Amino acid sequence: MRKIALATVIAAIGLSTAVTAGDNTRGRLNVPAADWKSAAEIKDKLVSAGYTVREIEKDDGAYEVDVIDKDGTRMEFHVHPATGEILHGYDD
Repeated sequence: MRKIALATVIAAIGLSTAVTAGDNTRGRLNVPAADWKSAAEIKDKLVSAGYTVREIEKDDGAYEVDVIDKDGTRMEFHVHPATGEILHGYDD
């Protein structure tokens, strides 16, 4: 009985750690609203990187953008609201 209880505690700790680690790598950014760049600033940064911006909206703690790249490929991705960096795999 003692081994089962110990195994349960160890499994719970492992699951807790895995969920926490997952939250750190895939969780929401929790950037305060005062630190967000404006949508216009995000658009300017993307345009200077060669994208044609079709739409920008706030989504799950980041900006979600719909763009067309220089080759004419339509893309959708998330952008960090404070830095303007593209967040690869943010909402996969």
